[in-house]
Amino acid sequence: MTVFDVQIDALAGGPAGLGRYRGRALLVVNVASRCGLTPQYAGLQALHEEYADRGLVVLGVPCNQFAGQEPGTADEIGEFCQVNYGVTFPLTEKIDVNGPARHPLYAELVPTPTPRGTPATSGGTSRSSWSPRTARSRPGSPRR
Repeated sequence: MTVFDVQIDALAGGPAGLGRYRGRALLVVNVASRCGLTPQYAGLQALHEEYADRGLVVLGVPCNQFAGQEPGTADEIGEFCQVNYGVTFPLTEKIDVNGPARHPLYAELVPTPTPRGTPATSGGTSRSSWSPRTARSRPGSPRR
């Protein structure tokens, strides 16, 4: 199985159909509308606009597991993304990315821990994950 075989719904309802992205670069991003990284939507939209015609698919995956930063309904999330950031890249249903209810998409993306910076590979796909860089995480930044 690969991420392209995982069943997940689109934010607006119905299957997201990840299989249609097979052969393209798929950037899966955990997103939330009430966190310090929410402005990432603007950058993700810019990536989508710049590189979609060259094969990049930005896929936003809302999750409310991190300090309740995505509490909205699917309609509220979709409206927020459209009104505030003009998001046109695909968004999935809100899912759990950790714990016993982890969605199969994240179970496939993060099957086993690997040393930081070492991509895991499976079935001809390459996976990497990065922690976000914020002002607090940059070397020399003051701690708050």
